[in-house]
Amino acid sequence: QGQLVESGGGLVQAGGSLRLSCAASGRTFSMYTMAWFRQAPGKEREFVAAISRSGGSTNYADSVKGRFTISRDNAKNTVYLQMNSLKPEDTAVYYCAAARSAATMSPGGYDYWGQGTQVTVSS
Repeated sequence: QGQLVESGGGLVQAGGSLRLSCAASGRTFSMYTMAWFRQAPGKEREFVAAISRSGGSTNYADSVKGRFTISRDNAKNTVYLQMNSLKPEDTAVYYCAAARSAATMSPGGYDYWGQGTQVTVSS
């Protein structure tokens, strides 16, 4: 797996929506578990959502369940994060990550990271 490049971040009002994308280079995208993490200023990086290699299994942090949806398109080497009903506490830099192993909520379980995209939710 090569480079991961996130896009789609921005400024949105509370209650609004954003869709993040993460484009991966390389020919082995489908062999990687993919995940989104986020990091707010002064806080540790935290797990948001993960999706299995085939896309058949997903898991979410409790704080985003019912509001965020992770998906992937292996033909396009891209993973997405649809974020609805955004709250000010969702403000953070969002990172895409890839793991050769099964999904984990620990950042240490991921082998590749993108550079991050800023999401800011105003109240």
